[in-house]
Amino acid sequence: MTSGSARESEGAGRVERIWVKRAHRGVLDSKDEVELVAGQGIVDNADLGGKRQVTIIEAERWTHVNAELGTDLDPSVRRANLLVSGIRLEGTRGRTLLIGDCRLLVRGETKPCKLMDDVAPGLMDAMRPEWRGGVYAEVIEGGTMRSGDSVRWI
Repeated sequence: MTSGSARESEGAGRVERIWVKRAHRGVLDSKDEVELVAGQGIVDNADLGGKRQVTIIEAERWTHVNAELGTDLDPSVRRANLLVSGIRLEGTRGRTLLIGDCRLLVRGETKPCKLMDDVAPGLMDAMRPEWRGGVYAEVIEGGTMRSGDSVRWI
């Protein structure tokens, strides 16, 4: 793996924030706790099933995006389900995360789309390097996930 890869940050991270989408492209609701179902995703989230059941971004990468743009955008504008800290997501396709009681298989990079530029000009391009747009994952073992839960690779 390249420098800055997930293997450099094998320690435990932490869930900082959780969001659930009411509808596709709809409002995000902040949650302290959610239930995940294997093969489905987050209960009551609009994006159930498929390979993109949970989307995850890194707090540290979001800080870099804001620094580059000279903004202070809330990470919820990325429209991901989870904000994690202390763990690298770049280059982790095929790896498994243990978060709370849940196991999530990273399926790939979540690439930013033009909708990001509606939030702030240049946001889409600022999110392209280093997987700053985050990852999408499939729930392989469901359970309860809470803000503050540890996040680690298994």
